Amino acid sequence: MNLSNVRLFLEVAEAGSLSKVAARRQTVQSHISRQISDFESTLGGPLFRRTGRGVVLTEFGSRAALRLRFWLQDTERMEEELRAESGRLLGEVRLGIIPSAAHPLMTHLFARLQAEHPGIRLNIAESQGTELDALLDSGAVDLAILFRFNRPTTRDEKLLSVAHTYLVSAPGDEITREPTVSFSRLSGLRFVLPRRPSHWRNALDEAARSQGFKLESVVEADSLSVQKELVAHTSELYTVLGPYSIAAELRSGSLQASKLVRPDMIRHVTLAFPKQGKLSPVCRVVAEVIQQLTLSWGHRLTEHGLGFARD
Repeated sequence: MNLSNVRLFLEVAEAGSLSKVAARRQTVQSHISRQISDFESTLGGPLFRRTGRGVVLTEFGSRAALRLRFWLQDTERMEEELRAESGRLLGEVRLGIIPSAAHPLMTHLFARLQAEHPGIRLNIAESQGTELDALLDSGAVDLAILFRFNRPTTRDEKLLSVAHTYLVSAPGDEITREPTVSFSRLSGLRFVLPRRPSHWRNALDEAARSQGFKLESVVEADSLSVQKELVAHTSELYTVLGPYSIAAELRSGSLQASKLVRPDMIRHVTLAFPKQGKLSPVCRVVAEVIQQLTLSWGHRLTEHGLGFARD
């Protein structure tokens, strides 16, 4: 089994497009198509079905992708273990993260690895909730930083931080001027909220229902940048976010926020490991550095607090 062919097949499977992979690899689509066709001939059956929008896995391709992901992980892990025995840590770590972990945690992680383990490469996928769980379960990522509503109780996850929730507005807003605000005060306000389906959106809607009202969403957007920009430039428009999403804007004064209470909307930031198989040496190093950084920052995803009310 050729490693490069397997990696290409899995890359196309995840991208759902030959042209995207060709552009990423700076080659022509026909070259990628020919390699995939050769791989299909090797395995004895079609792996993809061509559509007007790209390619999708056939039933055989889905089975092959599942088995080959685990085979590739085992093979790469063995290579890394042999390199570690030789005294050099080399290899790639595929890390899935929530958007609020992108900076400064990822920039500090990269800097530490460059200084101490330059042979470790990061492959970072930014996503939300169930998507990160799916990536971890399928083997598409090796580790994942994600939100949980409950504190982790198994060895598959390590608690990194506890994040409260904030009502966020443009500067000068009367409601968010105080350190805390009761969740019931959200009744009648205009919001930009994440699109459904979303665990976080469901949790917010359920909290509102328990208080006897419905959140008024006038804009829906998954992008944190879009949510924050809309709120920062629109008076009497609000969003509901965790502290790490807004830390920089609060320090610069471009946003204003008040911690939600009664009920507290607490989420747990965890580092999740694969449920099957052990971590490779390079994955263990990355996991350790992530935990060291958050511990040194007082169990936060950033080295700076918000300047009021415990994060």
